[in-house]
Amino acid sequence: MYKHEKQAAERLQSNHIHMLSTLSTAIIAFFLIISLSGTMLFPMMAFADEPQPVAQVGNTTYMSVQDAIGHTSMKNNTVTLLTDATESITVTPPKVVRGVTLELNGHALNASNTTAITVPAHMQLTITGSGTVVGGDNPAIDCRGALRIQGGNFTSNTTLMQFAETGSASAEASISAGTFTAPTLIGMLDDAEHLGYVSIRGGEYHGAIPAGLDTLVLMGGSFPTTENLTPYLADMAGLIPDSDDGMFNISELAISSDYPTVELEQGSTLQKLTNDSLLDLTRTKLNGISDYRLVADAEQLQALNKQIELALQAVAKRKAFDAVSQTVTITATRNAETADGGADPQFRTSGHDEISAQVTVNIKSIAKPEEPVKPDEPDKPAEPKQPDMPRTGSAIQALAVASLLLLVAAAVCAFVTSRLRSS
Repeated sequence: MYKHEKQAAERLQSNHIHMLSTLSTAIIAFFLIISLSGTMLFPMMAFADEPQPVAQVGNTTYMSVQDAIGHTSMKNNTVTLLTDATESITVTPPKVVRGVTLELNGHALNASNTTAITVPAHMQLTITGSGTVVGGDNPAIDCRGALRIQGGNFTSNTTLMQFAETGSASAEASISAGTFTAPTLIGMLDDAEHLGYVSIRGGEYHGAIPAGLDTLVLMGGSFPTTENLTPYLADMAGLIPDSDDGMFNISELAISSDYPTVELEQGSTLQKLTNDSLLDLTRTKLNGISDYRLVADAEQLQALNKQIELALQAVAKRKAFDAVSQTVTITATRNAETADGGADPQFRTSGHDEISAQVTVNIKSIAKPEEPVKPDEPDKPAEPKQPDMPRTGSAIQALAVASLLLLVAAAVCAFVTSRLRSS
């Protein structure tokens, strides 16, 4: 009995030891998991509280765009936005760096208390990418140096971009792409003597361009209105209205004809042509330049009308007329005088005023009409038909018979005469 009690006590003690071992293992595992979780959780929480880099130059990131500009180099002068930033920057790279490229990289640079981007004199900035520069109540760009805009969306509640030419420096800007929206698109800085040299070569513009910006040149782009644009049009540039979006697109001065070859034929189209009626007939038009008009070559138009006159005379006299063709040159000519003899404003100067196109007018041939068959007159009797003349063989036979009869008659007469003498 003692032996069995001893074995039971040993088994109970073994079970307690096993349970304690298992419980200890579980507790140790629990604290180990908590410890590991803590080591992972706390750094993540600490990282989330730290500010994120907003710009990058090469492989190095920076906490501000301005700091990134200060760390550009001759080998790597591109500053790439990594996130949206609220910061007003000035292009002040190290002295050895000639220019900086700002890659918007799909992000926004929002102005902070002043102009979003300032380009000082003798500095150069190129803006690329599809992001946004927001001036808010400030301009998006102030430029006294060199500026190249090759993409992006630029907005402001005031003047969008300001430029300056002073005695010591001059702004030089070239805008080839982007969308620009503001009440006033371009203006001069307060101390500017002139705008500098600003050329617009492309992009979409929503807002006004004021008059009097003497060194602004429009060579491309799309605009919602023609107000104040004409003085800035470059040589060979014109405004073509786009019916789809109501914008006016700048393009080269050009003449086009919907029907460069037309035909005139007997009927309503066969008539003499004036300068305007020829343009209407061929649908020849200019691309919307208000200070130019289309003029047909006077000698060629006169020669065409001479051929038309001959064709009309042939129709009136019921004569034939061979087809002819005449080419007429139509030229875009600057308006020199108004109807009252005054001079139109000369908005542009151009060495390419003789822009021309050619149209060809063909006059179709006219056949001589057939003479109609005249019907018999009702009060006049028809003329009797003449008897048919005998054929040649029948006439000879009749002549032979007549000769034979004469011979017979002569013989009878001779016989009767001889009988009378003998008696």
